[in-house]
Amino acid sequence: MLGAKLGHFLDKPLEPLARRISVSPNILSILGFLITVAAAGVLPFHPRSGGLLILLGGFFDMLDGIVARTNGKRTTFGAFFDSTLDRYSDSLLFLAVAWYFFNASNLAGVLLTIGGLVGSLLISYVRARAEGLGLDCHVGLLERPERIVLLAAGCMAGWLFPVAVALFLLSHITVVQRILYVRKRSRGMQA
Repeated sequence: MLGAKLGHFLDKPLEPLARRISVSPNILSILGFLITVAAAGVLPFHPRSGGLLILLGGFFDMLDGIVARTNGKRTTFGAFFDSTLDRYSDSLLFLAVAWYFFNASNLAGVLLTIGGLVGSLLISYVRARAEGLGLDCHVGLLERPERIVLLAAGCMAGWLFPVAVALFLLSHITVVQRILYVRKRSRGMQA
């Protein structure tokens, strides 16, 4: 939702920085992923520090695309590679939150977080499957930017349980929204 509404609004302000970055956007993707791995390792024990690392990893994840677009380094493989690392990052963060709840003996939190992980992966799968069928599918309440912001905010504010509930509900609502959207758009199309 944020991505669809705001698009590439940070491209212009960050263009001067992006022009000075000479490394491959794929290297920035890897750096963002490694920072997210660190966030997942820290989060179960120090949620606030984990939240800050989530934001830092998210910055690199955003920066790789800006560098690619600004410097004419967009590639099909780069987009594929970035999306793949995003799925790993999302999974690790959800598992870290589940670990946090496990340490706190909060079974409801563990189950909601695992359910949120399933919803998160399905959001991406439904979009990829729709695009494989030739349908653009950037609809729904919760895409990756919202998940990252919610997780980071929940960690830093100490509101991980309400965030786990929101991520669970909004993820599955988004999957249903995408299914209904594809159903409507695909009427009359052959598979």
